[in-house]
Amino acid sequence: MIRARYERRGPVPQDVIETVEMDEPALTGEEVLLEVLSAPINPSDLLTLTGDYGVLPPLPSFAGNEGVGRVAKLGPEAGNAVRQGQTVLLPVGIGTWSSHVVARASRLVPLPENADPMQLSMITVNPPTASLLLSEFVHLEPGDWVIQNAANSGVGGYLVQLARKRGLRTVNVVRRQEVAEELKDMGADCVIVDGDALADHVREATGGADIRLAIDAVGGQATDHLADCLAEGGTLVNYGLMSGEACHISPKSLVFRDITVKGFWLARWFRAADRERQRALYGDLTRMIAGGELRARVDSSYDVNQIKQAVAAAAAGGRNGKVLIVPHHG
Repeated sequence: MIRARYERRGPVPQDVIETVEMDEPALTGEEVLLEVLSAPINPSDLLTLTGDYGVLPPLPSFAGNEGVGRVAKLGPEAGNAVRQGQTVLLPVGIGTWSSHVVARASRLVPLPENADPMQLSMITVNPPTASLLLSEFVHLEPGDWVIQNAANSGVGGYLVQLARKRGLRTVNVVRRQEVAEELKDMGADCVIVDGDALADHVREATGGADIRLAIDAVGGQATDHLADCLAEGGTLVNYGLMSGEACHISPKSLVFRDITVKGFWLARWFRAADRERQRALYGDLTRMIAGGELRARVDSSYDVNQIKQAVAAAAAGGRNGKVLIVPHHG
């Protein structure tokens, strides 16, 4: 077994992560040995390595929060829950940047066998975040507009596709014009490069439409740029700080235009939502991803032995999609 581990945190994430070789453990009870098929590197993973995420695991820790695996071996009491060779969703936070992991059979969620494991491996975090951002804060009807920044991020791409399916129109704010065509191919209605005149460009592009929901993954001055685009009484939801800066928003938006600012963290939604709501959400997303209706761009993939290069690639700017850990087996 090869696993990615970190014993400290630091400003350069690839400097603190390393691979360690471990003996395959003896399985007891309902434990299952799983071959990891694919595991993404998310912004929250990088912030965990640098120490800037809101919740940090104790050190030392194995890295990787989501992924897909194949059942390789069964413990003596695991046979009724899963079968050997089955594709399953790995438990959150198990340390998925690994060649193999061990988990209890009762924690495994079976997945469609004929779907792309690389696409399925990204299902736990970004797709539900995008779906809930569109549904939990403002009641939107078909034809309504939504504006988001970091539109070429993982969440941003899913949000564009889900909005189109729901009949919503999207303004997508980016830092690089060259990503515009790919976003439009996904269903983006308009793509605009961020800047101080963003609100003027948005009014021109939408014909002055009232936009009641803005979704911010960047923070810093980019938050205020989005707020300027909202209609009076609109809602701005922040779910990330890609800029590394706290959200900036002017009193003009808060006081004189009654803009509401809220935050979203998927883990908090999970704590509040009952099992039926969770199953319904993931059931719909799994069906769409397995059927090819919902996809994420993949920039590159690396074996777990290349973890430093993979983390460096994920932390670099200018990517066009997710970086995935795809361990080589045999």
